[in-house]
Amino acid sequence: MTREVLFPTTLVGSYPQPEWLIDRRKLAGRFPPRVRAKELWRVPEPFLAEAQDDATIMAIKAQEEAGLDIVTDGEIRRESYSNRFATALEGVDIDNPGTALDRSGHPNPVPRIVGRIRRRHPVEVEDLKFLKRHTTRQVKITVPGPFTMSQQAQNDFYPSAEGAAMDYAAAVNEEMLDLFAAGADVVQIDEPYMQARPERAREYGLKALNRALEGITGTTAVHICFGYAAIIHERPSGYSFLPELAACACRQVSIETAQSNLDCAVLAKLEGKKVMVGCIDLEDRGIETPETVAARIRRALPFVRKEDVILAPDCGMKYLPREVAFGKMRAMVEAAKLLRAEFAS
Repeated sequence: MTREVLFPTTLVGSYPQPEWLIDRRKLAGRFPPRVRAKELWRVPEPFLAEAQDDATIMAIKAQEEAGLDIVTDGEIRRESYSNRFATALEGVDIDNPGTALDRSGHPNPVPRIVGRIRRRHPVEVEDLKFLKRHTTRQVKITVPGPFTMSQQAQNDFYPSAEGAAMDYAAAVNEEMLDLFAAGADVVQIDEPYMQARPERAREYGLKALNRALEGITGTTAVHICFGYAAIIHERPSGYSFLPELAACACRQVSIETAQSNLDCAVLAKLEGKKVMVGCIDLEDRGIETPETVAARIRRALPFVRKEDVILAPDCGMKYLPREVAFGKMRAMVEAAKLLRAEFAS
């Protein structure tokens, strides 16, 4: 980050897409798509890109109006956090998808790996450039993680899942290098399946993640979560894979604490990392008071230096009503002001 602010605020990644752009009932009534789901869009293809641009500007301005320090594009152009990137890669057959179990244990159509995974071209660089054209604030963009993509695919090519994950990692690495070259302040890798499948994550997931971060000098983050609150309702009280990220080359780690009421003592094991402390409960459609949000952050402060704490929601805001998402952002910004006044010395 180029400008240090005590208790900076940001989104994890996504912001609610407007109803006129995407069928939100269909979106919420299914698991996040791993292959393309063009049927979700309400706007015909010839006008879709322009509509997505307009909705992205709305998401950026909402974040600015709420007062966030670090702004994202809201992932407005994406049907899910991962499928826009995963389906753009060489080596996957998206017309004849395979099947893989989602983190909830349900089968889901997924890209089928039929050849060597390679990045054909930059996927999100134009999204980042658009974001930078429409804000003067620091910007963050997210990419799906190599381990998670390897778990969201049917492997019909590689002798091992690790081989697929390592080539996904090389593709993510190329994308991140281009994103930083295009001016990203923060690039975040989303790795929810490290929590969902910790044994495999320990076996080769961290290795793939560090390969994705190889040679990166910009500010990097890794988001690890329990799944979207709108879809995965039961939360464990602790992570099955988190202290391991101390060995990750990333500078920031994004975690949930609000809905799960996480025991924040585990954060002491991430010494040296900045921590995006999830302080907004996304299952609760009520808008927290700033005092409630600040109290959630205080729970982490015995274990993380105040200079290393970033305020964020537990996960992406994609499934919230827009007015609720905006209210929760405002509460988070006001909580940061309370904390800055309290801990300024």
